[in-house]
Amino acid sequence: MDNSEFIGSVARRLRTSPEQATAITRATLTTLAERIDGGEARDLSARLPDELRAYAFAPRDKAQRFGIDVFVQQVSGRAEVDGTTAKAGMRAVFDTLREAIPPGDYDDVITHLPAEFWELTDSAGRYDGKRGG
Repeated sequence: MDNSEFIGSVARRLRTSPEQATAITRATLTTLAERIDGGEARDLSARLPDELRAYAFAPRDKAQRFGIDVFVQQVSGRAEVDGTTAKAGMRAVFDTLREAIPPGDYDDVITHLPAEFWELTDSAGRYDGKRGG
């Protein structure tokens, strides 16, 4: 999936402009990269379109441990949208990620997140016993 297809998928899911979809995608990937371990973020980054790779590249190796409420606040602030739009946007980005990268790679990322994220990631059925914390 190239950049325009990725952003187009997010925009369609949100029923929003490509510009807003781009902002939400970048904000979600940046926040996700902070929330998961650096190695996992680098692996994710390598699977993304060139234009999005830098946003998923972790700033440090050790993940920051924060819950979904902080994740939503971070995305909301970075994308300059309200919390409801941020949460819907995060779901659209995760849904697009699930389609854009190999299933095992997607599951590797998601298992680094606590169960409270599953409503956004649709991963409850694929939970394999690992748990992000």
